[in-house]
Amino acid sequence: MTTVAAYAAPAAKAPLERTTIERRAVGEFDVLIDIRFAGICHSDIHQARDGWRPGTFPMVPGHEIAGVVSEVGPGVTRFAVGDRVGVGCMVDSCRKCDNCEAGLQQYCVEGPTWTYNAVGKDGEATQGGYSQKIVVDENYVVRVPEGLSLDVAAPLLCAGITTYSPLKHWNAGPGKKVAVVGLGGLGHMGVKIAHALGAEVTVLSQSLRKKDDGLKLGADHYYATSDPQTFEDLKGTFDLILNTVSAPLDFGGFLSLLRTDGTLVNVGLPEEPVRIVLQSLFGDRRSMSSSGIGGIPETQEMLDFCAEHGLGAEIELISASEINDAYERVLASDVRYRFVIDTATI
Repeated sequence: MTTVAAYAAPAAKAPLERTTIERRAVGEFDVLIDIRFAGICHSDIHQARDGWRPGTFPMVPGHEIAGVVSEVGPGVTRFAVGDRVGVGCMVDSCRKCDNCEAGLQQYCVEGPTWTYNAVGKDGEATQGGYSQKIVVDENYVVRVPEGLSLDVAAPLLCAGITTYSPLKHWNAGPGKKVAVVGLGGLGHMGVKIAHALGAEVTVLSQSLRKKDDGLKLGADHYYATSDPQTFEDLKGTFDLILNTVSAPLDFGGFLSLLRTDGTLVNVGLPEEPVRIVLQSLFGDRRSMSSSGIGGIPETQEMLDFCAEHGLGAEIELISASEINDAYERVLASDVRYRFVIDTATI
């Protein structure tokens, strides 16, 4: 066991505070990672504040982890000391169901073991990346290509793969019109990746406040959803709409923007139930779906793609003492576009 410094929520809705946690000894197939940077995802706030379900406390959030391997178990073949690596939203799965065998560990039939706010196979609570070190089985670690600095790579382990996976699955690319709803931590990566894939990209945001940013990130068009005329002008336009907003929307209005056989994919997860009017799906064979992160092979593919195209997250680097302020700023949409903790400050 190794004692490491971390920032944890001692109870639901309580401010995070500095503490220490125990990391397991490095097993045969484990790697010990010195965490250099950890992104702050809106999911961290949902879970630290019991927004989705009752959590396990004390809770160390963080599933956007980038660092350097400092020790490997005797059976490890994929990594060596000094390698630059990342860990995303999960650290294990059953490994034997059809989904796991297909590299879709995020859809493990038994449920993946999440990086934090879960229980590992050893019966111990998992703790996340707001810490100095983490021990992870090599099969759930990915390599960060040299073309990406670790600070801008960290958010890719959630925000990057959460948008890359549906864009690839629904064939975003040349000749396709893609809309991204919301220009935040997820949305800004959705715009970058959709543009790099060759799609014609439109941002649909509440206001035009971030229009200049959206166009710089790769959007071809930018519309305000607070303007009713937007829904008239864009009716029947898009092949794919990627909704990154974690709040209820007028889904009927957004579904009306799809072409025949178009799909609206949700990657934002509201805390409250949402209402869908089924009639809004009829007439043009529209679909409404969702997507959850990505498997380990696809996460590596995403990192390689981002390195090839020079795509890192737009970040604001903060010290650990600023985590609680950062949470409030995320809720106020006051970040462009991802907070990343310098874990040397923990």
